[in-house]
Amino acid sequence: MRILYLTISLVTMGFALAARCDAQALGGLAGVTIVDRDSGAVLKPHFYRGEYWVAGTPGARYAIEIRNRLGERLLAVTSVDGVNVVSGATAAWDQAGYVFGPAERYQITGWRKSDADVAAFTFTDSSNSYAQRTGRPANLGVIGVAIFRERPPQPLEVPPVIARPPVGSSGPAESDSNAPENALAAPASPMQRAPATASKLGTGHGEREYSYVRQTEFARMQSRPDEVIRIRYDSLDNLFAMGVIRRPPPAPPAANPFPSSPDRQYVPDPPG
Repeated sequence: MRILYLTISLVTMGFALAARCDAQALGGLAGVTIVDRDSGAVLKPHFYRGEYWVAGTPGARYAIEIRNRLGERLLAVTSVDGVNVVSGATAAWDQAGYVFGPAERYQITGWRKSDADVAAFTFTDSSNSYAQRTGRPANLGVIGVAIFRERPPQPLEVPPVIARPPVGSSGPAESDSNAPENALAAPASPMQRAPATASKLGTGHGEREYSYVRQTEFARMQSRPDEVIRIRYDSLDNLFAMGVIRRPPPAPPAANPFPSSPDRQYVPDPPG
């Protein structure tokens, strides 16, 4: 299976943005946030009926920011609109993904086109989304990150060592070692879908951008994810219409208690 490893040199986030991402991050083993790349804003997640939602701006580029919270390598198999962001295949857990070193942070900014570039993620009308254009519109508006822990290297099998017994000993001594078993975390259960809306957002296949990766090997501790992070997205107007976000009350019009009173307090200059 083709697995991509992101070198640490690709991590270019500033301290202030990193702090904002951590404050809004979802997930336990890894923290996941959605970042509007045009404005630099971290999109605030809104919890509604068992799911997290973010409001995207049509036409804006965005990134999926992932930070490894553990002191070991993790694999993040990532999908957008039900499509694997590395291979373009209809997403499944056993596919290619991004490997993060201990405490490593990275922004996935687009559909992987080669080891050196991506096609940028853009919020767009559903009819122009990559999933719709490739005949897979059923899962528009959802971002998924399946996290896998790495299986530790297996200890080498060492044959028993037989030592020559000292004089008067009853026989040879034999020793062996047993490796401790690894505890497996249960995968997160998927959440129910919110009702679909008419003119929902999808993710477009934007302009090509430089984004270098290299390949590596990764042995998963188990076949099912140790954690699944799911984030829904749509336009702000749609989130208002669905009740995900409460629309702020309109501001009352300004009122002047003395509308006929002049603003001047002193004698004006004569004309001319």
